[in-house]
Amino acid sequence: MKKTEQKVLLQLARATIVAQVHGQSLPVLEKPSETLLSHSGCFVTIKQQGQLRGCIGSFVAQQPLWETVREMAVSAATRDPRFYPMRPADLADFQLEISVLSPLQLVQSIEEIQVGRHGLYLIKGHAHGVLLPQVATEYGWDRETFLRHTCLKAGLPETAWKKDCEIYIFSAEVFGEERPA
Repeated sequence: MKKTEQKVLLQLARATIVAQVHGQSLPVLEKPSETLLSHSGCFVTIKQQGQLRGCIGSFVAQQPLWETVREMAVSAATRDPRFYPMRPADLADFQLEISVLSPLQLVQSIEEIQVGRHGLYLIKGHAHGVLLPQVATEYGWDRETFLRHTCLKAGLPETAWKKDCEIYIFSAEVFGEERPA
């Protein structure tokens, strides 16, 4: 994806969050590029003072990427159950990161998991958890630590990945706004 397209998506996500918080109609992209019209899953992450403030995404896209980014931006700002919905005061200081996802790939062996390159999506019964590729890098985790934390995110015991789990990998093109100094 071109830098100009990344910038367009970041601006769209920011304008969407501001419009949503103020109860205004959401922005629309006029003449999006072919890349922004493609169907890809994505996650939108919101941070305040470098700390997570909201993160919601979807692996499957039923609409063009720019519309999925817009939908995930609204969800990250207002529907992440870990945080209260953003209010006007929260708009003074937040940064965005967007992760555009590759299709999911079921792993046959955990040896296929490349920390720093792959994100994990783990399913066991009705429980499921996902961690983006950059999470393991940010925390300096090895493969097994990454798997343990994905289990915990799913609400499972940390060793659940060892038996009867479906483990999927995916890659992500990650880009974001710079945090002001």
